[in-house]
Amino acid sequence: MKSLAVLLCALFLASSATAAELRAAITYDALTGTGDASTPVRMAAFAPPPDAAAPSHTFEGRLSIDGAKADGTFQVLKDDFGDAAANNGAARQLPPFDFDFVQSGDVLVPVRRGAIPSSHPEWEFILEPGRVWDAPGDHGMTRAAIPFALEERNANCMHNGVLTFLFGKGAAVSNVAYQIASETCFYFKFNMWGRAPAHYTPAAVPDAAAIAEAYRREAAERLPVKPISALAEDVHGSDPRQFGSPFDVPASDMTVYGLVMDGVNYTGSCETRFGVYPYCDVLDLPSYSLAKTMVAGLGTMRLSRLYPGVTGESIAHYVPACAAAGSWSDVSFANALDMATGHYLQAADQADEDSPDVAPFFLSDTHAGKIAFACTRYPRQTVPGTRWVYHTADTYVLGTALAAYYRGKAGGDFYRDILVRDIWSRLDLSPPIAVTRRTYDSVKQSFTGYGLTLHRDDIAKIANFINVGHGAADGEQLLDPAMLRAALQRDPASPGLRASSDAFRYHDGFWAWNAQSYLGCRTPTWIPFMSGYGGIVVALFPNGMSYYYVSDGGVWRWGLAAAEANRIKPFCAK
Repeated sequence: MKSLAVLLCALFLASSATAAELRAAITYDALTGTGDASTPVRMAAFAPPPDAAAPSHTFEGRLSIDGAKADGTFQVLKDDFGDAAANNGAARQLPPFDFDFVQSGDVLVPVRRGAIPSSHPEWEFILEPGRVWDAPGDHGMTRAAIPFALEERNANCMHNGVLTFLFGKGAAVSNVAYQIASETCFYFKFNMWGRAPAHYTPAAVPDAAAIAEAYRREAAERLPVKPISALAEDVHGSDPRQFGSPFDVPASDMTVYGLVMDGVNYTGSCETRFGVYPYCDVLDLPSYSLAKTMVAGLGTMRLSRLYPGVTGESIAHYVPACAAAGSWSDVSFANALDMATGHYLQAADQADEDSPDVAPFFLSDTHAGKIAFACTRYPRQTVPGTRWVYHTADTYVLGTALAAYYRGKAGGDFYRDILVRDIWSRLDLSPPIAVTRRTYDSVKQSFTGYGLTLHRDDIAKIANFINVGHGAADGEQLLDPAMLRAALQRDPASPGLRASSDAFRYHDGFWAWNAQSYLGCRTPTWIPFMSGYGGIVVALFPNGMSYYYVSDGGVWRWGLAAAEANRIKPFCAK
């Protein structure tokens, strides 16, 4: 949970607008350099106002921002590991910004989507489609807003912001005003706002029409979205307050949440410390260990559908570093997917994963560094397949083996072909999920166990694909059905291994919780779910409903949501 100081700061800024001088708008004078830009604003200032008019100018070309000359403020709220001071305080400065954009009507679309590698030691940009409009007081110029995230280099923390500027005829452009007031990051939280010089280079962008059309398709293919409050109207007697409840997860830690039911994504608002984030549809969310299910689990199930028997392959045969370690010859792909390699230091729940000794694995940015740790750090202690011990490093070993196996079969890239081409594209997921975190070397090995960028629509669609579609899309079964049934606790003969307690299991990259006691069921009632660092959950209820939330207070509680889902469509025999 956030510290008391963080909570008090957030409450003060949110409730004392006059004292904090939070403005209702970012003025023309502030953007052109003559007005005050020393205080933060409500996030609504980065969205078109009610009296906005259609844009009178068209933006196409390159926008560059000189972050080194920014006049800004960096307000640290939580910093567990000293990130604000690392690399001479580099986190306080924006990374290089020099990107192309295409305008489609009143939408400004970045040409490049997903995490963009950078020379900055701390941050990498993720850019999202924003808006353009004309407004009174802008002296005939057109205003633009671009949602973005700063993602921690070589990690998965996301800090969400928006920037805005004015542009006009020719290369006319104002300064850029930017603001970050929310994140999904357990250990590093801050507010950041300011103004920086910008440069606009108008130019024809190759494939501009195709880029604009791709965004139109992306927006059109999203699931229907309704506010969570609409659930009370659509389902008589339901109580929307049980989803995203502060009694489960503190509101101050919540980034976004939603309930997926009957093809509708019922969502909570995207709150920040300065009001609602104005571009919720494209709010960038980290996967963290949801990737253990989405990449390792679904990827292995897809390979098993294409190449039956792959789960029985030997890790050592495909990972030379593990072969050299001498204790992996009888460890199968299935064992690694179950986190039951037989290698560990401490069998206690999360003891190895939470140890400071794991830092070299996460801090290394090369494949050689990560795989050497993963194959040699934990000694052989027991027979593979018999004991679950949580290791992100084991999932990395599996990702390395899957990549080598697939190269041998088809000569391609495991993530790009098996996940993006075969699954994500069939589900019409967003462009950012097509870019996964990889090592910063020529190997470019996918992290596998973490490192995706998600939109809330992606989470809802993947949940439906698993929980409603049973691994099929457009009438084609994409995943190994037997593996998926077992992972979802629908095969009594293959329940998986005991995980952190008797109430939890882990199988094929999926968690499961026995809600029998909590819900008062007559018989064991296993609910499969995905889980991510900091407080991220995607619960797949046996009634076809799915509930998700992304938070960063270290809380994984969703019993109230499970009880209400069961009340709406019972899955628990009482």
